[in-house]
Amino acid sequence: MKKIGLVSIIFLLILSTATIKNTAKKNEDELFIVRENLRVLKSEYENILLEHDYLSSADKLLEFQSLYFDDQLIQKNIKNIKIYKNQEIIEDLKIIKE
Repeated sequence: MKKIGLVSIIFLLILSTATIKNTAKKNEDELFIVRENLRVLKSEYENILLEHDYLSSADKLLEFQSLYFDDQLIQKNIKNIKIYKNQEIIEDLKIIKE
Protein backbone atom coordinates (compact mmCIF):
# COMPACT_ATOMS: atom_id res chain seq x y z
CA MET A 1 0.00 0.00 0.00
CA LYS A 2 2.88 2.33 0.79
CA LYS A 3 4.43 1.63 -2.60
CA ILE A 4 1.24 2.57 -4.47
CA GLY A 5 0.95 5.83 -2.50
CA LEU A 6 4.62 6.67 -3.12
CA VAL A 7 4.33 5.89 -6.85
CA SER A 8 1.14 7.94 -7.15
CA ILE A 9 2.79 10.91 -5.37
CA ILE A 10 5.84 10.70 -7.66
CA PHE A 11 3.55 10.44 -10.70
CA LEU A 12 1.57 13.50 -9.58
CA LEU A 13 4.79 15.46 -9.00
CA ILE A 14 6.06 14.58 -12.47
CA LEU A 15 2.71 15.49 -14.02
CA SER A 16 2.50 18.82 -12.19
CA THR A 17 6.12 19.66 -13.12
CA ALA A 18 5.38 19.01 -16.80
CA THR A 19 2.24 21.14 -16.65
CA ILE A 20 4.08 24.01 -14.96
CA LYS A 21 6.93 23.85 -17.49
CA ASN A 22 4.52 23.89 -20.44
CA THR A 23 2.62 26.86 -19.00
CA ALA A 24 5.87 28.74 -18.35
CA LYS A 25 7.04 28.04 -21.91
CA LYS A 26 3.77 29.36 -23.37
CA ASN A 27 4.08 32.50 -21.24
CA GLU A 28 7.67 33.03 -22.38
CA ASP A 29 6.63 32.61 -26.02
CA GLU A 30 3.83 35.15 -25.64
CA LEU A 31 6.18 37.58 -23.89
CA PHE A 32 8.73 37.19 -26.69
CA ILE A 33 6.08 37.93 -29.33
CA VAL A 34 4.88 41.02 -27.44
CA ARG A 35 8.46 42.30 -27.05
CA GLU A 36 9.18 41.77 -30.75
CA ASN A 37 6.01 43.60 -31.73
CA LEU A 38 6.90 46.40 -29.35
CA ARG A 39 10.41 46.61 -30.81
CA VAL A 40 9.02 46.90 -34.35
CA LEU A 41 6.47 49.52 -33.31
CA LYS A 42 9.12 51.50 -31.43
CA SER A 43 11.36 51.50 -34.50
CA GLU A 44 8.45 52.62 -36.69
CA TYR A 45 7.57 55.35 -34.19
CA GLU A 46 11.15 56.65 -34.15
CA ASN A 47 11.23 56.78 -37.96
CA ILE A 48 7.91 58.61 -38.15
CA LEU A 49 8.96 61.03 -35.40
CA LEU A 50 12.22 61.76 -37.23
CA GLU A 51 10.34 62.31 -40.47
CA HIS A 52 7.84 64.60 -38.74
CA ASP A 53 10.56 66.64 -37.03
CA TYR A 54 12.55 66.89 -40.24
CA LEU A 55 9.65 67.84 -42.49
CA SER A 56 7.76 70.10 -40.11
CA SER A 57 10.59 72.51 -39.30
CA ALA A 58 9.99 75.95 -40.80
CA ASP A 59 13.42 76.07 -42.40
CA LYS A 60 12.90 72.76 -44.19
CA LEU A 61 9.45 73.76 -45.42
CA LEU A 62 10.82 77.00 -46.83
CA GLU A 63 13.67 75.08 -48.46
CA PHE A 64 11.23 72.61 -50.04
CA GLN A 65 9.06 75.48 -51.23
CA SER A 66 11.97 77.13 -53.01
CA LEU A 67 13.16 73.81 -54.47
CA TYR A 68 9.91 72.34 -55.72
CA PHE A 69 7.21 74.99 -55.88
CA ASP A 70 9.03 78.22 -56.81
CA ASP A 71 6.29 80.88 -56.71
CA GLN A 72 3.28 78.57 -56.67
CA LEU A 73 2.79 78.83 -52.89
CA ILE A 74 1.71 82.07 -51.30
CA GLN A 75 1.32 82.95 -47.66
CA LYS A 76 -2.22 83.49 -46.37
CA ASN A 77 -3.40 85.21 -43.24
CA ILE A 78 -4.82 82.57 -40.91
CA LYS A 79 -7.73 84.86 -39.96
CA ASN A 80 -8.97 84.76 -43.55
CA ILE A 81 -9.42 80.97 -43.58
CA LYS A 82 -13.06 79.88 -43.63
CA ILE A 83 -14.71 76.49 -43.22
CA TYR A 84 -16.85 75.52 -46.21
CA LYS A 85 -19.52 72.90 -46.68
CA ASN A 86 -21.32 72.54 -50.03
CA GLN A 87 -19.86 75.86 -51.20
CA GLU A 88 -21.33 77.79 -48.27
CA ILE A 89 -19.30 79.36 -45.48
CA ILE A 90 -20.11 77.63 -42.22
CA GLU A 91 -17.80 79.52 -39.89
CA ASP A 92 -14.38 81.06 -39.51
CA LEU A 93 -11.46 78.87 -38.55
CA LYS A 94 -10.98 78.88 -34.79
CA ILE A 95 -7.62 78.26 -33.21
CA ILE A 96 -7.82 76.91 -29.69
CA LYS A 97 -4.78 76.70 -27.44
CA GLU A 98 -4.94 73.81 -24.99
